Amino acid sequence: MSAPERIPPRSMTPADLLSEGELTVRGRIREASNAALYCTVAHDGQEAACVYKPVAGERPLWDFPDGTLAAREVAAHLVSEATGWGLVPPTVLRDGPYGEGMVQLWIEAVPDAELLALVEEDEPGPGWKAIGLAEVGEGRTALLVHADDARLRRLAVLDAVINNADRKGGHLLPAAGGRLYGIDHGVTFNVENKLRTLLWGWAGEALTEEAVTVLGGLQEQLTEGAALAERLAGLITPAELDATRARVDALLTAKVHPEPGGEWPAIPWPPV
Repeated sequence: MSAPERIPPRSMTPADLLSEGELTVRGRIREASNAALYCTVAHDGQEAACVYKPVAGERPLWDFPDGTLAAREVAAHLVSEATGWGLVPPTVLRDGPYGEGMVQLWIEAVPDAELLALVEEDEPGPGWKAIGLAEVGEGRTALLVHADDARLRRLAVLDAVINNADRKGGHLLPAAGGRLYGIDHGVTFNVENKLRTLLWGWAGEALTEEAVTVLGGLQEQLTEGAALAERLAGLITPAELDATRARVDALLTAKVHPEPGGEWPAIPWPPV
């Protein structure tokens, strides 16, 4: 009698692994403002590092409903995937050792990537965009600049769509293979304009043709009954989903990068 044929384990996508794998807490990321745990997730011989942010560890905010930040992180990933730019690491909502939470693939940042800088000059040099003046101590200021980088420009468009209130320098992760990821999207999708970012270098400039095309596709995917709209409806409120549609419509009408509105501080604090 021959031995039964062994069926090899299926190759899982990162999202499948994050959703189905056994989640093991390895430590805490102490610099995070909300509870963030460094974990591994394993299933059928496959393993990956990840971040787990339980809803129970979210600090209450006056301008966001309690217990909604994890879902907003997942919503940001879905919108990123819909653009085709892949700017947010795979992110899922699932149960874990401390209850339901957001689980996101860990991205190992490449060191020494030059995305932000402080310069003594009044104007940014070639390849750089001005953000604004920053205090550097002893009454001195310097010009804060970011790279004139196509990856950052795409991220600036994504942030405008999801209304990101906290795009800090530490939330930019350059990765192997020339990839760039943005992380920490808990304070997004608010109905009010709360865009706070370090990526103001293109403010008022025309959107790229690529961005206009991507936004047109996103507009279609956000129509009522479309798959993306249905998935987002389970993560954010109906008013927030309508506001997201309105932001995409406004970007397509103006065809320029948004400028600071003035209602809120334009740059998050601390900026890095």
